[in-house]
Amino acid sequence: MSKKIVIIGSGFSSLAAACYLAKQGNDVTVYEKNSTIGGRARQLKKEGFTFDIGPTWYWMPDVFERFFADFNKKPSDYYELIKLSPAYQVYFGHLDFVTIADNLPEIVKTFESIEKGSGKQLEQFMAEAKSNYDIAIKDLVYRPGESPLELITLETAKKVNQFFSNIKKDVRKRFKNIKLVQILEFPVLFLGAKPSDTPSFYNFMNFADFGLGTWHPKNGMYSVILAMETLAKELGVKIETNANVQKIDVTNGKASGLLVNNKIITADVILSGADYHHSETLLDKKYRQYSEKYWENKTFAPSSLLFYVGFDKKIENVEHHSLFFDVDFDIHAEAIYDNPKWPEEPLFYASFPSKTDENSAPEGKEAGIFLIPLAPGLEDTLELRELYFEKIITRLEQLTNQSVKNNIIFKESFCVNDFVKEYNSYKGNAYGMANTLLQTAFLRPKLKSKKVQNLYFTGQLTVPGPGVPPSLISGKLVADLIKKYQ
Repeated sequence: MSKKIVIIGSGFSSLAAACYLAKQGNDVTVYEKNSTIGGRARQLKKEGFTFDIGPTWYWMPDVFERFFADFNKKPSDYYELIKLSPAYQVYFGHLDFVTIADNLPEIVKTFESIEKGSGKQLEQFMAEAKSNYDIAIKDLVYRPGESPLELITLETAKKVNQFFSNIKKDVRKRFKNIKLVQILEFPVLFLGAKPSDTPSFYNFMNFADFGLGTWHPKNGMYSVILAMETLAKELGVKIETNANVQKIDVTNGKASGLLVNNKIITADVILSGADYHHSETLLDKKYRQYSEKYWENKTFAPSSLLFYVGFDKKIENVEHHSLFFDVDFDIHAEAIYDNPKWPEEPLFYASFPSKTDENSAPEGKEAGIFLIPLAPGLEDTLELRELYFEKIITRLEQLTNQSVKNNIIFKESFCVNDFVKEYNSYKGNAYGMANTLLQTAFLRPKLKSKKVQNLYFTGQLTVPGPGVPPSLISGKLVADLIKKYQ
């Protein structure tokens, strides 16, 4: 029977869930507090430049294909994908960088040229990573986290030891050169935890990287949001922006409606794709599943200091995606996870989408996105933002052997306070809750409320975890649960 379902937020997981729920025949409305949809994946347009405000990496294309295939569609029905070649580069010092090709055989050659014998090691490591990817992404992550038994399969039983070792240990056992080590440890940062806290099984992220490649949707990641919006509307979903949800109403233990812009909207089922912690603050205290202490004790993925910069010339010696690992990785990680503070010498990431996509910047100019990972909950002031911009732009100039400061037309920043203000993000986190061993699958906050009937959650703080592909999967999982229990 058709249900009236209301969804809070319009990020990847909410839009995915909306599509699945509408396909089931439900009456679905999405309420977004901001003026544009997309949650963290919005866009900034200024002076002819276009920037993705949130995610900039398109990994795991198979997950996007699987999503659209569920509606007899393909990504190419909505947007054009460009495979990046090279995939990205990693700087370790002055004009000292490693370029990662768009295919494994070339990456193997690169590794071998840096450390003798490492090419063979990489092939073996990648075979294991692919095996784990096939188990995890094609099967395990499509389970709703209701029971520990979901993780017990013949395949996972054979790999149980990989849940009790970690990425850092595994990588360093095989590779001695610190550059290669850091390149292989980098992908797990997408899971929001240190390599030393990430189970070995998660090396499937290395297959996502070297095996499947890095892609760019023409006109940016926002193209995917617009594709999902088009699909949702084709399926009959209604989307309302500037719609601030102030309260989740509960009647006789059942979620019964939302207070949106001071107006009550009744519903049969309520799904929140907003920040999980924030969503629970919309409930009276007795209906919340998780205490403040629970959230405080969890390992959260980092927040970020981001800059969106328009340059009046092309930037040299950089690729579309460039990582700057010329400072101590472990010391920066400590400042995020162990002793939260602003890092003295931060690693940073830069994206220059106009290297690939002429629509990102006016002709002859360059769009630059810079990101410094930070501990969530840090003090965030304009003075600190300026200090850190000066640090990274100076290093960019030194490492890439060019002057760029005088070529800046404008810069905009986004940091902890903005994540809180724009997305009601817990402590201003950027990527949700980290995927550590004790925060995996059934150990994450639940998709279905244990205290309120007809109330569900989706997104980066619940199952399966942080990142864009897991968010699409989260939307599917929660829609299936709603179908099962309603």
